[in-house]
Amino acid sequence: MQGHLRQLRTHLKHDKVEYFLPLKEDINKQQEYPLNALLGRYISLTFTGEIACIHCARKIKKSFNQGFCYPCFTRLAACDKCIMHPEYCHYQQGTCREPKWGEQHCLMPHYVYLSNTSEKIKVGITRESQIPFRWIDQGAVQALPIFKVTQRYYSGLIEVICKQHVTDKTQWQRMLKGNIKMLDMMAARETLWQSIQQEIQLLQSTLPMPEDIIYLDHQNVTTIAYPVQVYPDKVKAFNFDKVQQVAGVLQGIKGQYLLFDTGVINIRKFAGYQVQLKIGH
Repeated sequence: MQGHLRQLRTHLKHDKVEYFLPLKEDINKQQEYPLNALLGRYISLTFTGEIACIHCARKIKKSFNQGFCYPCFTRLAACDKCIMHPEYCHYQQGTCREPKWGEQHCLMPHYVYLSNTSEKIKVGITRESQIPFRWIDQGAVQALPIFKVTQRYYSGLIEVICKQHVTDKTQWQRMLKGNIKMLDMMAARETLWQSIQQEIQLLQSTLPMPEDIIYLDHQNVTTIAYPVQVYPDKVKAFNFDKVQQVAGVLQGIKGQYLLFDTGVINIRKFAGYQVQLKIGH
């Protein structure tokens, strides 16, 4: 089986994650392979040396921003700085790279949330349609929405305020070692709210409508369990830019990582890379 990698697709069934590996065979054809059933089996992924842009499918020697060719990287709104830092959104200034894309992806409801990825409270933002997929991609074992806003820009402003008190980073190596201790997310929300309430209310007073920012004090915590048989004691990350083949017994899947007995690989990082997939016993 051969195709260009795309990020792992996920489905949360009750509190357990089901994973699927997409392989793009050509511009119109994509196959998906269920991964949960492959735990405990030998798998190899061999990079053929071919990379194709995940947007325009042009053959490239180097990818940017997890799968784009350089022209797409410099042209697409999805690759702009404001995607990573939404507080820099410049749509209202009339300088958005793709205004229609911005309307569809940014000028819509977003959530600010707290999560537990590596035994520390982390703040993040996501579109309403990306719940719970965003949490799964980050390897969160717990997540709790704390604000709902009417557009991405406002979520970025709130995140900046929250980052003065909690981190916005995931310690990915700790996340992959497993055995993450569960935290009191409700208490964390209340503690954070007491610290930021005045700043949030001041921000609300500058926005067009009071409902542009809604504090959520009634949401339930989502818990997430990942299909992992064995967590690694030491995290060794594979890189297709340095090694052609990644192979071993598949021991687990978490976030966008495949966990082998020989090391781990971030599939999303290598979106657009063409690989041959072989499954042993």
